[in-house]
Amino acid sequence: MGGIGMATSDGGRSYPGKLTRYVIMTALAGAAGGLIFGYDLGISGGVTSMAPFLEKFFPEVHRREEGATSTNQYCKFDSQILQLFTSSLYLAALFASFLASSVTKKFGRRISMMMAGSIFLVGAALTGGAVHIAMLIVGRILLGIGVGFANQSVPLYLSEMSPYNYRGTFNICFQLMITVGILCANMINYFTAQISGGWGWRVSLGLAAVPALIILIASFFLSDTPNSLVERGMEEEAKAVLKRIRGVENVDVEFEDMLAARNEARLVKNPWSNLMKRKCYRPQLVMSILIPFFQQFTGINVIMFYAPVLFKSIGFGSDASLISAVITGVVNMFATSVSIYGSDRWGRRSLFLEGGVQMFIFQIVVAALIGSKFGISGNVTDIPTWFAIVVVACICVYVSAFAWSWGPLGWLYPSEIFPLEVRSAAQSMTVAVNMLATFVIGQFFLTMLCAMKYWLFIFFACFVVVMTVYCYFFMPETKNIPIEEMTQVWREHWYWRRYMSDPDDPVNRPGSIAMTRSNVNQV
Repeated sequence: MGGIGMATSDGGRSYPGKLTRYVIMTALAGAAGGLIFGYDLGISGGVTSMAPFLEKFFPEVHRREEGATSTNQYCKFDSQILQLFTSSLYLAALFASFLASSVTKKFGRRISMMMAGSIFLVGAALTGGAVHIAMLIVGRILLGIGVGFANQSVPLYLSEMSPYNYRGTFNICFQLMITVGILCANMINYFTAQISGGWGWRVSLGLAAVPALIILIASFFLSDTPNSLVERGMEEEAKAVLKRIRGVENVDVEFEDMLAARNEARLVKNPWSNLMKRKCYRPQLVMSILIPFFQQFTGINVIMFYAPVLFKSIGFGSDASLISAVITGVVNMFATSVSIYGSDRWGRRSLFLEGGVQMFIFQIVVAALIGSKFGISGNVTDIPTWFAIVVVACICVYVSAFAWSWGPLGWLYPSEIFPLEVRSAAQSMTVAVNMLATFVIGQFFLTMLCAMKYWLFIFFACFVVVMTVYCYFFMPETKNIPIEEMTQVWREHWYWRRYMSDPDDPVNRPGSIAMTRSNVNQV
């Protein structure tokens, strides 16, 4: 396969190597961690739209959904307890991400992935066999812990295993697996909803064990990343793995940079306190907070984990709502491949900007369509076929924009911008913000839909405007920059460079990568 030993865009060192079959297979296996997150995103909305599930656990919602107490389409599913079923997972993932940071740093990325699969497997068993609401929520909490560990470790794993000029492509495989999980969940929901006897929802929830087993089994066969092995003092093993994934014997340049990064990292006694320092990591920290926040406030999870409920709320029948969710899942999966192709060719920034503009336009269109049909009352029972087709088509265009921009790049960008000494802690910050925002959306969306009606889509469109403008002015491009050389992009940015000139900045300290390369073997 083709070589990757090219000069960096900032004039730094080049790393020799090839795009090996081993690294491709390793990255794909690691990306399977995205399946558990995607499966849950897709499965919960379909299950909460199934009448037997609602009748057993949420009887009041079931009566409203059947039209016994209300005909308002916007408010059919407004229930804090029902929303807690969805959102409890993400609250658990938020807290788990901080524990996962320590595990990932001390024991390696692979062990965290193994724990993710194991805990998610137990959660799947509890939710599939739930006999009362408490058992259901406990199962969801365990699923959330598994998601927290997976989302903390897998993006780091992919960024560190990948050749620098293919890092975007491989890291986005995580998002691709999320979309595969969503699509599989939507299709499973459609078929399990047809099962007579009212137990199809148990099959949907219980099959979460399948993606859990995939990541659990895969983690036994994966090697840990060279960066993680070096960080834990396993230098010989790290160099052997590096040679294997690069496909060449001469990996001295890249290995020296890893050692220098490790030596610098050892000077940092408390990664969390260092992460908060104004003159060290402020630009990256701001990005690691704002990007996952904006990613969730695009409104995408309104579509992803409430798609069947949303479609039923705007007048689709049960089967039609599940089929519409499958259609959006297909679009989501295939559109992600655009980012896999383009992130290392067109750059992260251009995809962020294009996706933001496209999402804004079609959120406004969807709001106008729903508003014109349902108005404020939401009391409409006859939905023309043409209207349903147009709404689904517009939502698909919106989903495609997210799928090749803020979806995959929202995980890629924060995982590649931090130096080794704070990388694990910073990834936990990213996951925590992402899960907190997801929890808020999951817990309050149906209530917001009932209160704001079609204006809810305008609400999310306003966030899309803000985040797109922010990216235009403050987001530097990171494509084709080696992960240990990433500090340079902030030093050259018109705004962020003011935060990168302090003597305490690791780049300027004795012992930094730039200053210790020649002496790395003496440390």
